[in-house]
Amino acid sequence: MGKIRVKTIGDEELEKKDLKKAQARAEAKKAKEEAEARKAAAESTKENKEETQSAKPTEKEVKVQKAQTEKTEAKETKNLQKKETKKFAPKKKKSESYQKIAVLIDKNKKYKLTEALPLLDKMKRVKFDETVELHINTIEKGISGSLTLPHGTGKTTRVVVANAALDPKNVDELIKKIETGKIDFDVLVATPDTMPKLAKVARVLGPRGLMPNPKNGTVTPKPDEVAKKFAGGQFNFKTESKFPILHLAVGKVSFGDEKLMDNIMTTVKAVKAKNIKSMILKSSMSPGIQIETSSL
Repeated sequence: MGKIRVKTIGDEELEKKDLKKAQARAEAKKAKEEAEARKAAAESTKENKEETQSAKPTEKEVKVQKAQTEKTEAKETKNLQKKETKKFAPKKKKSESYQKIAVLIDKNKKYKLTEALPLLDKMKRVKFDETVELHINTIEKGISGSLTLPHGTGKTTRVVVANAALDPKNVDELIKKIETGKIDFDVLVATPDTMPKLAKVARVLGPRGLMPNPKNGTVTPKPDEVAKKFAGGQFNFKTESKFPILHLAVGKVSFGDEKLMDNIMTTVKAVKAKNIKSMILKSSMSPGIQIETSSL
């Protein structure tokens, strides 16, 4: 037989009361949870609103930002107009005297040196003695060396010797002059023990290619001997830092074809024909003449 549950009279009333109390507690708990949820949602909304308000720029910030935008747009417009103007601007017209001599040269032709040199004298259009220039495109950057032209460049080379051991006072005075920007020399030759002093002006001499360097022979224990060589016409050459190009002065128009030929061939030998890609010969004021390099 199963168990028999016995109910006492009056228990039902108690159960109903307990059930109602339990329901009331559940509803109160649910209401409390809902209230807390609404409160949390309200606080979250308030925080978001405050963040939005704080992120919103002030009137002053809006004006500054607008001014900056207008300034940037104006600058971009100006740059664009400048580019367009430059693009469509007519090329500067060469002078009448230049145009007269320019017709003597065929721009599409490569001349032999024996043909090009006589043209330099024919194209002379100024009273002063023009320098003859050789512009060489080499096969690569970093090509350098020293060169002494048999007939010189036609220009006096100013050489200064810095020897701290023999004449420290002179070196100090030289450094002071360089610091003030006064450079009255084309070559500076120094002894090894003088180099620490010259380091003070390396930023001035370096960009001008005047800082003494063992590689080009301007740092030597025998500075007077080296100075004589440079004064006699020896000079160093090196391609541009970013491009494989050499720009060399090889004499004056007044030298005549024979001396200029000697100087040019000496230059080609120093640079080495295998390193030469193309070459242009010109005087200071003349158009360039393309030179045939295959026969050099």
